[in-house]
Amino acid sequence: MNPLIYHNPRCSKSRATLALLRGAGIEPEIIDYLNTPLRKEVLLDTISAAGLSVRDVLRSGEEAYKRLGLGEKDVSDDVLLDALIANPILLNRPIVVTDKGARLCRPPELVLEILPAA
Repeated sequence: MNPLIYHNPRCSKSRATLALLRGAGIEPEIIDYLNTPLRKEVLLDTISAAGLSVRDVLRSGEEAYKRLGLGEKDVSDDVLLDALIANPILLNRPIVVTDKGARLCRPPELVLEILPAA
């Protein structure tokens, strides 16, 4: 599998993670998720592979998070996923997927845990 990164070029953590990948000699597939529609089943698989909940990958500081009431405890994962698909800015980033697993790379150095052996 070619490693991939859910990337926002305006995010310093995302840029730093991409630089770590490239510094390790890896040119990942770059998913510019703000301009490429996310697929619900792929996103759910990625979140699960990272050992996270849907809520773990939400950016709670975004206006859409507050406007949609996503902080309420009774909001289901299905509703949260639909909100992520409709409002990709809500996705916390960067998320990197390799053969060794998936990580939300905050801090960016977490990507080192899932890099293929040199």
